Amino acid sequence: MDDRIKHEIEHGKFLAGSGAGEIWNWESAAGKLRWARRVGMLTEFIRPATTLLELGCGTGYFTKEIATTGAHVTAIDISPELLVIAKNNVPHPNVSFLQENAYRMTLPNNHFDYVVGSSVLHHLDIRKAVAEIYRILKDGGIIAFTEPNMMNPQIALQKNIPWLKRRLGDSPDETAFFRWKISRLLRKQGFKKVETRPFDFLHPAVPPACIKAVTSAGNLLEKCPILKEIAGSIFIKAYK
Repeated sequence: MDDRIKHEIEHGKFLAGSGAGEIWNWESAAGKLRWARRVGMLTEFIRPATTLLELGCGTGYFTKEIATTGAHVTAIDISPELLVIAKNNVPHPNVSFLQENAYRMTLPNNHFDYVVGSSVLHHLDIRKAVAEIYRILKDGGIIAFTEPNMMNPQIALQKNIPWLKRRLGDSPDETAFFRWKISRLLRKQGFKKVETRPFDFLHPAVPPACIKAVTSAGNLLEKCPILKEIAGSIFIKAYK
């Protein structure tokens, strides 16, 4: 087991014992809206009775909503502690939970119609993870992920300054992505129709009274050719 995986398992223990939702910024008023938007982005194309892999399910924040699509969901994480919480949070009969290393999965080739995840790829050895995702995805299958954007000033500082990373609850090896680099990597692996779109100017710390105004401004900024590049997140979608 390499050091990166060991760090992620230890990080899972920390999250399980410290309140993962607060650390992930899903519990504030703005955070809940950000979460809901991501749910829509990751599920809008999913059809019932298909096969779906959720990569890095954590405590099941997204799993419980993905399950409502009617797909047969396999949700994986490297952390046994987080999986215990997820199983309790998501008792849906169409969801199975497995402890798996995302770039050495025991799952079969060409098996899933979809592979999705939120804020998971930046924790992984991305080249190995992309190769594994490609292996288990059916021909014509779709991947979709929401990930932090390295072009965002706060994200860049948080992911590159070790003491700040620790203070904000990050794991030691996690990073963020430049969208053109992740696009190039996906195309090199063989993915087609690759889309990487910056989005999200709504910070989780925005006070409730300001959310409407910030959201409106953010919607405009996401349409600006240059300014959109510093949004907080990237939506990634591609086909095999």
